[in-house]
Amino acid sequence: MNRNAGCFRFPFEPFPVTPQSETTPESKFRRLLVGRRRNPHTPGIFHKLSLIAFFAWVGLGADGLSSSCYGPQEAYLALGHHTHLSIFVALMTVVTIMLISASYSQIIELFPTGGGGYLVASKLLSPRVGMISGCALLIDYVLTITVSIASGADAVFSFLPATWAGFRLVFAMGGVLLLTVLNLRGVKESVLPLVPIFLVFVVTHLIVILYVMGTHVLGFERLMTSLSSDFHATKSELGTFGILLLLMRAYGMGAGTFTGIEAVSNAVPILREPKVETAKRTMLYMALSLSITVFGLMVGFLLFNVTFQPGKTLNAMLFQQLTAHWPPAVGGGFVLITLLSEAALLFVAAQTGFLGGPSVLATMAKDQWVPTRFALLSDRLVVQNGILLIGAAALLAMVLTNGSVHVLVILYSINVFITFTLSQFGMVRYWLKSAIPKVQRIKKLLVNGSGLVLTLLILFCLITVKFHEGGWITLAITSGFVVFVTRIKAHYRQTAGNLRRLDELIPVVESSLTTHQPEKPGDGKRRTSDRTAILLVNGYGGIGLHSLLSIFRLFGAETFGRFIFLQVGVIDVEAFKGIEQIKTLEDYTQSEVQRYVSLMRRHGFESEGIAVTGLDIAEEVTNIAARLQREHPQAVFFGGQLVFEKNTLWTRWLHNYVTFDIQRRLYQRGIQFVILPIRA
Repeated sequence: MNRNAGCFRFPFEPFPVTPQSETTPESKFRRLLVGRRRNPHTPGIFHKLSLIAFFAWVGLGADGLSSSCYGPQEAYLALGHHTHLSIFVALMTVVTIMLISASYSQIIELFPTGGGGYLVASKLLSPRVGMISGCALLIDYVLTITVSIASGADAVFSFLPATWAGFRLVFAMGGVLLLTVLNLRGVKESVLPLVPIFLVFVVTHLIVILYVMGTHVLGFERLMTSLSSDFHATKSELGTFGILLLLMRAYGMGAGTFTGIEAVSNAVPILREPKVETAKRTMLYMALSLSITVFGLMVGFLLFNVTFQPGKTLNAMLFQQLTAHWPPAVGGGFVLITLLSEAALLFVAAQTGFLGGPSVLATMAKDQWVPTRFALLSDRLVVQNGILLIGAAALLAMVLTNGSVHVLVILYSINVFITFTLSQFGMVRYWLKSAIPKVQRIKKLLVNGSGLVLTLLILFCLITVKFHEGGWITLAITSGFVVFVTRIKAHYRQTAGNLRRLDELIPVVESSLTTHQPEKPGDGKRRTSDRTAILLVNGYGGIGLHSLLSIFRLFGAETFGRFIFLQVGVIDVEAFKGIEQIKTLEDYTQSEVQRYVSLMRRHGFESEGIAVTGLDIAEEVTNIAARLQREHPQAVFFGGQLVFEKNTLWTRWLHNYVTFDIQRRLYQRGIQFVILPIRA
């Protein structure tokens, strides 16, 4: 049996491990591209693959930190000549970051297995509201990847000759493909190469912020006096209400700063134990680093009186003014390194979409809002199908928008605040009904209630400001996606309803076997033939019993004297959350197979069961089949397969046809395999 499987046999006689062949050109190329396969049963595998808070901060926090390359600038420019108000916008931004982070820390505590905004809305509001939240978040993650890489490409090509500009889109597309491959290799493998870039950004920007504050600390009193004077002049010009409107507009324009904060709650399963503490520590790192960076840059714009110049960012202008009196070689080198770190971090920020998007997709797949295949793991123990889909969607968005940051920024950040708002509303509703002590309940309500007010306010500002500029496109795409996944859910629900009728076969099958009594009372065996029927099952129920009954109907009661039941428990994203979850899956798989064995033995048939857990059903069955064929030369394998009245692309996409794959593999080895159709 392959080394990815845990095998249990009744009686318990484990199969020897047979290494998976990796000698074909295709397998060698794949191994070179994404690495060797991993064994989910290896001791310490969760510790080895999980991220400590620091690496999680790199992989998940880059999205927030990278927004400091454009968020503070947008907010500052929105103030026009009333730049002294930027100090208030900066403070509002810091308070918002802290509140959203604190509210998501409470979400992490309440949902320690992850799931983020999708799971919160599903559990605390309704599954349909959760689905809307999930759809919004998935589209936002795709846009996170696209806008980050497009912005990084713009930054890189700003240092290159203008004649090279025609290659910018190709370069951006290459960035999407590179990150897709890195993530197919594994979570840690995709984060580790990004650490140096992240650290250079943090160090250079910390130097900038400390220098800004240090050079103006002696003139702090004079600065406050000047700001007070400017504020009263603005109040006379605009009035109190006018100032509030201006502040809210600038605050809304800088809302892209808050994206990425929710990613930690979605990525809890990939964090190091204890997961909740690691997640909360990661959230703290993100909140502090983002708050300090945004506040420091906006104050720097104000103190150095930075003005906009076409072709240059405000950050670039600040860095140049700050180093104007440094030795030219030192100042120029520092500015170049700092700007390059910003450009590189924008690429790193796309990693948040690759970590969070497939996770949300997998959770929705378990609830059958999207095809269930998106919950499966590859042999590298990553959500391969989700990574490929998210990467392909980001690539398509890049092509359709021609990699235009201006277009992408308009589409970006609306959806994440839909998820923010629904999550906060769900948490407020939960605390209102909670039975915890009143003092604790009030504290938690204050955090999530404040978060709800802020996120709802930002969402309103974003829709108001961006709707006519193109924000309606994001809302239209999200609405279309909602309709699409609703149709998927309806199909799965209808199919499940149709198959439920097969559960009525349980008493029918049991009664039909009563005529096959043991030849000797109590021996539990009836040897009418040396032939063996090996039936693939997936849980004890109507589908498996329908297949069993079909064997008797097609071949008669005397053809097979022995029955072996084989079930593969699939280690998907739900099971691969910890050792306990895998053990639960193993126990469940064993117990379900044992029910078939007990049924057949009660009615006089020789029977045994084989229960394995692994990543790929076809691969596990193929490896076990070779051993069983040697033990039982006259064995015939059977497997049930759902068939639909119309075999369409839709049904093929939503349902697995693994039985046909198993049949093909066994035929190549000369092993008989009979498919038993089950009408859906």
